[in-house]
Amino acid sequence: MTVAELLRQGVVVARIEWRGRARVNAVAFFGVTTLVLFSFAMGPDAVGTSAHAGAFLWLALLLSSVLALSESFRVETDNDALEGLRLLPVDPVSLFLGKAFVNAVLLVGLSAVLLPLAVALYGIEFKEGPLSVIGVAALGSFGIAAPGTVYAAVTARARAREVLLPILLFPLIVPVLLAAVKATALLVMGDPMGQVASWAKLLVAFDLIYWTLGALLFARVVEE
Repeated sequence: MTVAELLRQGVVVARIEWRGRARVNAVAFFGVTTLVLFSFAMGPDAVGTSAHAGAFLWLALLLSSVLALSESFRVETDNDALEGLRLLPVDPVSLFLGKAFVNAVLLVGLSAVLLPLAVALYGIEFKEGPLSVIGVAALGSFGIAAPGTVYAAVTARARAREVLLPILLFPLIVPVLLAAVKATALLVMGDPMGQVASWAKLLVAFDLIYWTLGALLFARVVEE
């Protein structure tokens, strides 16, 4: 199968996934609530909240991602359709690309919602420009979505999938989170040494690794 056919099938799967937008409101509400709770926990210390705003933002995205990813295969699980995925005339790579892309777009959209809220709650300024922060958020979101989709498929049939998913996912994406938090903190506090580019390159490297491995392993996950 050619790359063009894989991409075409992936787009079809993404469209099907995006029609089930019921989880979007729940994920957005959960992310907003988490970010607000972090601001209450820090109290009126403006210096402390602005210094840790990047970490709070990514913690809110991380916790919300678990809710979003756990719903990736709920339709297939509830309707006993996981076996049907194996019978579809669609390459498993396309299934992975479609589902992972929708999850990534959902997280990027959530970050776009949380960024203005973080500015209002923590009084921060993006000294390197808001577009740079959106770019880092996109790289980090894609780094979470690829392994998260694979593990969502692994835990889809488990009764405690909401517990198993973060246990499996969080250790794997630690490098992505560290790089994303560091890059976001530098964009907020200032980057006189020009370190953001290095962290962004690290995010790109892990994105490529995770998406490549996810595409290679997803077929085995669906078969089992």
